[in-house]
Order: sequence, then C-alpha cells, then structure tokens
Amino acid sequence: MSDRPVNVAPMTSTRPAAGSRGSGRAAAGFRCSGCGTESVRWAGRCPRCQEWGTLEAQAPAPRRAAGLGSVGQAAVATEVTAPAQPVMSVDVTAARRRRTGIDELDRVLGGGLVPGAVILLAGEPGVGKSTLLLEVAARSAAGGSRALVVTGEESAAQVRLRAGRTGALHEDLWIAAETDLGAVLRHVEEVSPALLVVDSVQTISAAGVEGAAGGVTQVREVTAALIRTAKALGLATILVGHVTKDGLVAGPRLLEHLVDVVLHFEGERHSALRLVRAGKNRYGPADEVGCFEMDDSGIHEIADPSGLFLSRSGAGSLEAVPGTCVTVTVEGRRPLVAEVQALVAETSAQVPRRAVSGLDPARVAMILAVVERRAKVRFGRADVYVATVGGVRLAEPAADLATALAVVSAARDRPLPADLVAVGEVGLAGEVRAVGAVRQRLAAAARLGFRQALVPVGAGAAPEGMKVTEVPDLIAAITRMHEA
Repeated sequence: MSDRPVNVAPMTSTRPAAGSRGSGRAAAGFRCSGCGTESVRWAGRCPRCQEWGTLEAQAPAPRRAAGLGSVGQAAVATEVTAPAQPVMSVDVTAARRRRTGIDELDRVLGGGLVPGAVILLAGEPGVGKSTLLLEVAARSAAGGSRALVVTGEESAAQVRLRAGRTGALHEDLWIAAETDLGAVLRHVEEVSPALLVVDSVQTISAAGVEGAAGGVTQVREVTAALIRTAKALGLATILVGHVTKDGLVAGPRLLEHLVDVVLHFEGERHSALRLVRAGKNRYGPADEVGCFEMDDSGIHEIADPSGLFLSRSGAGSLEAVPGTCVTVTVEGRRPLVAEVQALVAETSAQVPRRAVSGLDPARVAMILAVVERRAKVRFGRADVYVATVGGVRLAEPAADLATALAVVSAARDRPLPADLVAVGEVGLAGEVRAVGAVRQRLAAAARLGFRQALVPVGAGAAPEGMKVTEVPDLIAAITRMHEA
C-alpha cells in the first residue's frame, strides 16, 4: 500500500460565499401591504392574513455586517436619542392621563388621554364620530388644553356650524381644513395644541408618496408621520378611520398595530343609541364600553344604561309576552340588562328561515340544535327569528340560557314571568355552565325590579328580595321557567 497522500477534490457548495452573505445588498422581496409580512417570492395570497393581492415588491435594502453589534464596530450604529436608565428612575409625570371631560369616553380609555398616545376611532359613516370628537376637543379646550381639529372632509365653516348647533364652542378650540400632511404638521407647529384630532386619516396625503389619498401606502405613511410627531411632542392624537362593509378598519391591517388605542364607534343609523368599544388599549382595559345618545343637539353620555335594552321600562310594567327573556351581560366591568326576543312561526317553505340580529348567528344555530335535541322542541317546519332590543350586541355566552328560553317560550306560546332573568352558558350536552360576575349581574337586575333568576349551579348568594334558582341543565331551566 502506498504512503503517498491521496488528493481529494474539494466539494462544490451551493451556499453563497462568506463574503457575499453579509456585504452585499439583500435580494428584493415582497411585503404584504395589510399585515407587513415579508416573503422572498410573490404569491397571490398573503400566507399570514390570507388577503388576496396584497404582496407588493419592495426595493432591496443593504444588510448589516455580521459583526455590527460587536464592540469594534459599535461606532457605525445610530446614536441614541436618550440614555438608558433604570425603570425606577423614569419620570412618569409627563405621561399622566388627562381627562377628556366625558366620563363614558374616559371609562373606555382607562381614565383619560395619555400625552403622546395615538388613538384610532373607527365607525360607519353618519354614526357620529365627528360630533363626538368635536365635543371632546371643546371640553379639552375648556379644561385649559388647547385643541386643534384638522378636517379633510368638510370646510372650516361647516365644522363651525356643527359646533354652534351642539354647543361645542371655545376660544381655545382651533379648526383647520387641510388634506396635505405637510400643512397639517405646519398647523401643529404654529398652534402648539395639547390635543390633535384628524378627521379623517384617509383624506390626508403626503407629498412624494405614490398613490392617492386613502390608499394603503398613503395611509401607512401619513399615520407613521403623525405618530412620530405625537411621540416627539407629547401630543395626544385622535385619528378618525373609516370602516369597510364588513365593519373592519379600512386601510392596511398594520394601521391597528401602529396606534396605541383602537376604538370602535357603533350604532344603528335609525337608533339614538351609540356605543364606543375598545378593541385595543395599551394604557387600560380593552373590554370596556361607553354608552351615548345621539339627538339633534349633539351627543350625550349615558351614565346608567340599565334598562335601555328592554322593551319595557322595568319588570312588571307590561304583561308577559311569549318569546321574550331578559338576561344580564357584562361589558368590561359594567353589567347591562338586555332582552332577547324570539319568534317561531310555521312555514310551508322547503327551507325554513333563520334570522338573527344582535347575536352570533352560529351560536344561535347551536342553541337551536341543543334545544331540539335535548328538549324535543322541533323547528324543522318553522321559521325562527331571534333579536335583541335596542340594537345591543350580545357576544358573551352568558346570554345562551336566555336565548334558549325565549325560543322555547315562542315555540310553545307560553310566556315567561315578567320579573324573571336568566344567566348562563348552554353546552352541547344541554348543561348550564357557570359564568363570571353573577352577583353583579343579579344586583343590576334587582335594581330594575326583577325578583326571580335562573342561574348555573354554584352562583353564590342572591341579592335581597330576589329568588334565585340554580339549574344544572336546560331541561331543569325549562321546567322552572313555567313554575316561577
């Protein structure tokens, strides 16, 4: 055997050379205009948000060297704006909340406006967004904090007319009609407000940015510029946003991630009731709701909304009607007494109709299936209509029991007692599951005169003067509802 070394040919590697990995420019990729997800190749549908046609090509950006974070190359990093400091030594006085003067809005915000916070208020056209924010700006000015309202949809004279009609007038309330971002920032520099209202962000455009006002690119760049200004000046900023036909915030999905607070302004156009819900809140609870009433003189807050969602002013004010049942839902920390109505009518159609308003249609369909299977109430040849009173939306499962009892009452044409409330979640096996804050729910119902309640097992003590019956399942609840 020979002792000469064997010459081995070097293996060919498909990986890029070491020098080409960190020193060159990154290959051009694609970014989703909705959620910001990056992809190396184009696709018709974003793999994250599942939206079609949102992947857009982006220019290649230079990559940092692999050792950029080392001590020897730290000098090339961007200089810091302020030195890092221990958390206990950070001064929080500059971020203290400032009340808006509207208690219901302060409740949703978590106590008031935080300086430098950017709030997005979204709602359908005509629901009253501009009227509410004009009132907020006027009360802010009356409290000693100068407010600037920038409108891109109306003229200054039109806003002045609304302010005169609703009484939102103050000498420290400033109004500007602009659609250019540079002009908006110039107004902020000259007026130096403590509160900035932009109505709406879809009408503002930035020079040098491609696309028309309201487009994905324009909305993203305008919002980013306003956020930078708000953080640098400690300026509380409220942006008005449009919604799509599905009720979602219009524009890129990234818009909701950029802002600090997302509020949804809800209400039927033919109803005076308005609700403000917090969908996202970095400075407070994200499940609170504020109640307002809209009329010709403006928008007014409702401190105690109990009884607004009932067809009668209180228990026993009218005789009992088949197909109605009262429940108590909790929005944030506030219990709301609401009424569920059901109508079951025979039909000759091949496919019976199911119509739902104010409730989750999928959940109502599940409750109908449970009632038909467990309670032997047939709906195969009947139309079923289920709705709430007053335009309130009941999203939590605590309304399941009231929905089931209302449907059974309508199908059997036997009314429930007028002073009865039902609270509980209904499972697929027909069991009635426990829900939270039962004591607070029953206390709110007792203030309106309700004296009987059907609740899950283990609900706890009952309010004074109220008879509480614990039911383990749907069959027991149906039996008790006629004995109460």
